Amino acid sequence: MSEPWTWHGGGIEAAKRAFGGDDWIDLSTGINPQPWPGAGGIAFDWRCLPEPEHLSRLERVAADYFGVDPRHVCAVPGSEIGLRLVGTLIDGDTAHIAPGYRTHGEVISGSAETRWGDAPGAAGNLILANPNNPDGRVLAPDGLLEWLERRAGWLIVDEAFADTDPALSVAAAVADHRKLIVFRSFGKFFGLAGLRLGFVLAPQTIVATLRARLGAWPLSEAAIAIGAVAYADASWIEATRRRLPGDAAALDAMLARHGYRAAGACPLFRLIETDNGRALFERLARHAILTRPFADQPRWLRLGLPADAAALARLDAALGDG
Repeated sequence: MSEPWTWHGGGIEAAKRAFGGDDWIDLSTGINPQPWPGAGGIAFDWRCLPEPEHLSRLERVAADYFGVDPRHVCAVPGSEIGLRLVGTLIDGDTAHIAPGYRTHGEVISGSAETRWGDAPGAAGNLILANPNNPDGRVLAPDGLLEWLERRAGWLIVDEAFADTDPALSVAAAVADHRKLIVFRSFGKFFGLAGLRLGFVLAPQTIVATLRARLGAWPLSEAAIAIGAVAYADASWIEATRRRLPGDAAALDAMLARHGYRAAGACPLFRLIETDNGRALFERLARHAILTRPFADQPRWLRLGLPADAAALARLDAALGDG
């Protein structure tokens, strides 16, 4: 199977070449299909280099949203880049939880896979996602902080999908005396993944080193301007947090009618298990619906939320055709 579909979500153009069709529905990424609506109305000047003051303001607004001191916040051009940069600053024995985000295994050289049940006793550094991707498992913050207290290494928590439920976040625990680093992603909850905006929440020594490596203009003026306004839009954020669980429940009910049990506690995506995940992936692709298969878990298929009733109906019909 083509690598773009099994390594991460996306790859619509590759799907068009492989299966044909133009009117595709992308359910492969777990990105909010109803994005923050204000991006088109934000004014900024493409002719000017981004102002440091504007970047600082974005980080202050984001810090307030995350519930952390701004001194511990560093904006990055996407949380993936942030993960890889932080990986160059940390050494020692490292474990990453599997199944999980595949980039986690590449963050620190020599990182070894571990399972959720073995994670509390894993020596050295530990990398995980909460909520986890792709299975949507969640761990209470108190449990994560207990893991942090009993280890000598760093606890690195990828909270790319945590915006749907802020009670899941350990961001407020970031401090100079703790070996805790948290990553946040703008694009998933706000539905604007093309903006490439993320944040590293870490002790000030890590933040300072990151800033030095990122240089003078780490973000575009567009990312700075849009991010600052979106993070301050409390009414849209609250309404979206109320809406997403209902949308996920509608997807769950439709999947159940076709005999699939949806797994996961993150409302932005669901994981199903079937006899042949690849065959189901290809059947949906022939209906111009892109989902996320897994080379190492051939029974799995992950589906993001359909954007509206029409998209849900198309998925319903495609699942019934076969």
